Amino acid sequence: MAFKFLQDFKDFAVKGNMIDIAIGVIIGAAFNKVVDAIVKEIFMPPLSFLTDGVNLENRKWILREAVAGEGADARTEIAVGYGKLLEAGIDFLIISFTVFVVVKFIKSWKDKAEDPKDNTVKTPKDIELLDRVADLLEKQNELLRGGEGKKV
Repeated sequence: MAFKFLQDFKDFAVKGNMIDIAIGVIIGAAFNKVVDAIVKEIFMPPLSFLTDGVNLENRKWILREAVAGEGADARTEIAVGYGKLLEAGIDFLIISFTVFVVVKFIKSWKDKAEDPKDNTVKTPKDIELLDRVADLLEKQNELLRGGEGKKV
């Protein structure tokens, strides 16, 4: 039983699934650092400048002021901290937009690579051979039909 489990795990790891997942996690972590730097170092300073230096992270709605003192007179502040939520929302918007742009850019490369009319990207040899086989089969079908031009 344990041997079959280990064999299944080995098959899973060797076939690339685990390696693909690990690569995705590593790239995702690196991409997160880049996006975090973009948000904190590029987008937040101008936003802070436009809001006259207001730090969004420290924004809060105070429900009860703190009172300094000892014993029964001392009270702690009760506040709803909405600033971190605003900053997380801005981070989310920037991250989602960045991911959208990256995916759109990669998709345009993929579409260009798969376009049969585009000669700037060399078609792989196996695709060329399959295309030639399809053409030859089509010619053979025409000959077998007697050149009538009807599709089978």
